[in-house]
Amino acid sequence: MKRLPALVAVTALAGFGLVGCSASAASSCPTPTDSAIASVVEATGDLGSAPSVTVRSPFVPAQAGTQTLVEGDGPRITSDKQLALVDVTVLDAATGEQLVATKYDADLTTATPLPRLTQAVPSIAPLLECVSEGSRVAVAIPGSDLGAQGAQALGVTEGDGAVFVFDVRKVFLPAANGADQYNADSGMPSVVRAPDGQPGVVIPAGDAPTEVRSQVIKKGDGDVLTADSSAVIHVQGIAWGAKTTFASTWKNGAPGQAKVSALPPALASALEGQPVGSQILVVVPADQTQQDQQALQAPANTALVYVVDILGTVG
Repeated sequence: MKRLPALVAVTALAGFGLVGCSASAASSCPTPTDSAIASVVEATGDLGSAPSVTVRSPFVPAQAGTQTLVEGDGPRITSDKQLALVDVTVLDAATGEQLVATKYDADLTTATPLPRLTQAVPSIAPLLECVSEGSRVAVAIPGSDLGAQGAQALGVTEGDGAVFVFDVRKVFLPAANGADQYNADSGMPSVVRAPDGQPGVVIPAGDAPTEVRSQVIKKGDGDVLTADSSAVIHVQGIAWGAKTTFASTWKNGAPGQAKVSALPPALASALEGQPVGSQILVVVPADQTQQDQQALQAPANTALVYVVDILGTVG
């Protein structure tokens, strides 16, 4: 039986490329229900521990669907770019044979990032929309929707469908959701946002600050970061006066994870003490960017501007 890879702890910004709901969303994001799946799939055992899964085989799913077996009460998955940590057991629908399982460890850092699975099987992403943290769901995918790459990765016989049983261990914010803050500091960049929360930076005319400066753009109300926190964050980085970013987890398609104290000093100092849900603007003067150059291949001899969305913590 194969095992899916667990979340690799990233200790520096360079790892971001490897690794995006409020309770009010529940009314507009209904719990997934598919009676056809519920009648053929059973999964017993406590959430977060390896379930005993049986499929009334042969099961030939006519179409993809999702059935909530245990409904959680945490944040919901509302975007295919949102980071969630899951455990999953996969069975061949036709034979009922168990093919793949994650570790189901009590340590949340061993859970698997959902984007890692959806890269191999893209058809999974829309089937987990509206699933909430703390849920166990069964997902059925016909062989035609798995694709050759997905079938090969899972070990499914070509043409057979697959049944996935997901335990959704943790769902992170898709973007900072804190209250907008008023900042009167002059000479600092301004931040604009796309509908999905992705920030853009407007650099003012004139020279960059000669010392590190930071502003809270949105103030969250979640857990407060410490130096030892393993933070999940979105980062947008742009050099002063440039028109394109040198680093962007948004463009990578998923946020990154890093221990706060392992970040470049200006970022670590700006994030420590800030609550989840916040968005922070940081400007680093040109003479203090050596570690940024090493971690992010940031350009040299220029001030750097970061916009950081704090999406949650692991552990």
